[in-house]
Amino acid sequence: MTAQPHQDRPPDAVTAAPGGLLDLLKVAAVVLDPEGRVSLWSAEAEELFGYTAEEVLGLPAARLMVAPENRSLAIDLFDQVRAGAIWAGVFPIRHKDGSERQVEFRNMSLLDRQGNILALGLAADVGTVRRVETDMALSDRLVEQSPVGVGVLGNDLRFTRVNLAMAEIAGLPPADLLGRTPGQVMPALDTRRMETTLRRVLTTGAPVIDQRVAGRTAADPGADHVWSISHYRLDDSNGRILGLAVSLMDVSERHRIAAEAIEARERLAVIADAGVRIGTTLDLQQTARELLDVAVPGLADLAAVDVLDAALGGSPSAVVPSEAGSAFRALAVASSYPTEAIQAADPVGEIAHYGPSRAITRTVREARPIRLPRVDEAMVRQMSRDDRAAQVLLDAGVHSYLATPLIARGEVLGTLSLYRTVNPRSFDEQDETLAGELAARAAVCIDNALLYGRERETALTLQRSLLPQEPVRHAALQTAVRYRPAAGASEIGGDWFDVLPLVGDKVGLVVGDVMGSGVRAAAIMGQLRIATRTLAGLDLPPADLLSHLDEIAAALSDSFATCVYAVCDLSCRHCEISSAGHLPPIRVDPDGAAAFVDIPTAAPLGVGGVPFSTVALDLAAGTLLAFYTDGLVERRDQAIDTGLQALQRLLTGTAGQPLEETCDAVLDGLYHASDDDVALLLARFDGGIPPTA
Repeated sequence: MTAQPHQDRPPDAVTAAPGGLLDLLKVAAVVLDPEGRVSLWSAEAEELFGYTAEEVLGLPAARLMVAPENRSLAIDLFDQVRAGAIWAGVFPIRHKDGSERQVEFRNMSLLDRQGNILALGLAADVGTVRRVETDMALSDRLVEQSPVGVGVLGNDLRFTRVNLAMAEIAGLPPADLLGRTPGQVMPALDTRRMETTLRRVLTTGAPVIDQRVAGRTAADPGADHVWSISHYRLDDSNGRILGLAVSLMDVSERHRIAAEAIEARERLAVIADAGVRIGTTLDLQQTARELLDVAVPGLADLAAVDVLDAALGGSPSAVVPSEAGSAFRALAVASSYPTEAIQAADPVGEIAHYGPSRAITRTVREARPIRLPRVDEAMVRQMSRDDRAAQVLLDAGVHSYLATPLIARGEVLGTLSLYRTVNPRSFDEQDETLAGELAARAAVCIDNALLYGRERETALTLQRSLLPQEPVRHAALQTAVRYRPAAGASEIGGDWFDVLPLVGDKVGLVVGDVMGSGVRAAAIMGQLRIATRTLAGLDLPPADLLSHLDEIAAALSDSFATCVYAVCDLSCRHCEISSAGHLPPIRVDPDGAAAFVDIPTAAPLGVGGVPFSTVALDLAAGTLLAFYTDGLVERRDQAIDTGLQALQRLLTGTAGQPLEETCDAVLDGLYHASDDDVALLLARFDGGIPPTA
């Protein structure tokens, strides 16, 4: 029957499962009578020496198991033990198979009821004993000398053993840790979570490896540390639960390095994102918004982009802030969460004036970042536009500020202002570097947008100055014109139109389109327009005039242009039309039917040496001719025939409609933020020349 522990005894006083150490050593017990004969023999002795009890009981042990040369020594040792001495040591024993075995003995005397002195020998294989001793010494040294804190907890989760490293981590002498729970030793750690984990490991036996815990201990109460804790259940060879082993290692430095590596990867991701998202258009405000889309919330909780008002005017000398301060125009503002703090930023599109001591002014004046890791109330008021804006920022919890200049081609264009409110980290040098990278990329895009805007305005001004402002009026001819520049970020083109008074009762009608865009296209358009007006004054037939224009265009640096030119004799309602690669005009008869004028195809102006054909038309009173450029009918997502057919439908039935209304109807139906310039010229023949009185 298995013994059970008594309620009054400690839990381990009497157990059903014995410890495993004796089983591991396989200790054999042998008892010799006063004459040295074997009187008791254990099963372990049979395993160790090879003899069964029947084979050895009653026989002299020395003669049976000791080689002749060692028998006298064995008898002397036996006599010493019988005399009351305790002998322990290694003695060679002859195994039943004839081999010699080294056996470690612990021999002592026994006294039976009759007063006889017996000898008890406890024996174990010396190899087994040395292996166990080595294992114990190794484990003991490893635990004691390990830089990792190691502790052993009993089943009540109290320390029964700790090494020096564990005591140093706890900041207490080793003796003060014994008998205490981890929560009592290190109360600043998350001990509730740790105790829950320990009980789970004790119950299930499943270890918990590398559990991260942050906190402070008595060894360093002024700094946070990160610990890697592992828990293991201790079982003996018979499955008895002995307690728990806990290892504790400070991984604060490793944690810091890993966190910095993660932050570095995040910064690289932000920079890569910036390369894709910033500068998708040449629109100034859109570029600023794209910059903030990258900076918020990755870098800041609140951010604003402001450009120097002088930079918008395109005067490099005026961009440098004066000692009296600077004027900024807000381009964009963004926040990572709904907050009234966004109201502290300058309203988008409005001008704000800042004195020379303000952080934003110093940033552009000194062309360097201004970083305030920790801002107090005075600093917030210093960097805000007014007291109300400062109070809004203070209420939002702003605690760190960073302003970075936007620099392109050596010129400071404005600033990127960054604020942290909910993010507890202050801006550091890494953040400053990242902000500088974003600002540098955005500044190039903003500078391109400014340059493009100025060039576009120049081209538009040049083009409009070269176009006729008011068509020539004639009693027998009504005209209406429309010009629309390219929409959005597209460049100005070289479209033009003209109504030219010629000799007699003739009128010249011309619409042209220089290939390309920008200032160059507008300049070439102006030259061709002037040349057309000059040649038209010579009363040249349309084909001859286009031939001369072809020679002029060929001399203008590989420039090409399409053009349609018509000479209308109003006295007889006769019209001659020639085309240089241009889309055909549309004729609308008095009955409202609309059809394209069939003009033989010719090369554009500038090809050189190509003949041009002429088509002659007789026009009834009320006939309308429509001249236009390809921007009206051409779209990237559809064939040009689709646009031509739509224009023909819009003009059908407009014979009696006022020309201004017809122009508006055509543009409303076809012009939808075109990527190309559009020129439209409508001419209606009302009849012959009235007779002279």
